[in-house]
Amino acid sequence: MSKVAIVYWSQTGNTQAMAKALAEAASADVFDVADFSADMVGAYDALAFGCPAMGSEELDPDFEEVWDACVPRLGQRPVALFGSYDWGCGEWMESWVSSAEDAGVNVVGSCIVHLEPEADDLEELTELAGRLAG
Repeated sequence: MSKVAIVYWSQTGNTQAMAKALAEAASADVFDVADFSADMVGAYDALAFGCPAMGSEELDPDFEEVWDACVPRLGQRPVALFGSYDWGCGEWMESWVSSAEDAGVNVVGSCIVHLEPEADDLEELTELAGRLAG
């Protein structure tokens, strides 16, 4: 089994709930983004990054700063992206996945949830955790 890190930022607690579900399913270490740095990437075989949609469907600037620093260090590690939204249609996740793949990140999946995760969302997160934990 791979050593997995879950890194997230949450404003309302919905993305935090997703992070905790992923961490439990993958037996992973979970970090608020304020407690994680790019220097920590090398200690993990796989990572998941979570951020809710902000503003006009974009990542939180403080989260994005850490994400951008991590990208060059990810190599071919499996990476999952996740987050919640309250308005819009999830366009921020499509853009995030696309830009991550363009940067060479090995995105193995993503999960978006409208507001708080429900039973079917938790099942999807469990499946995503399986792709990370190998």
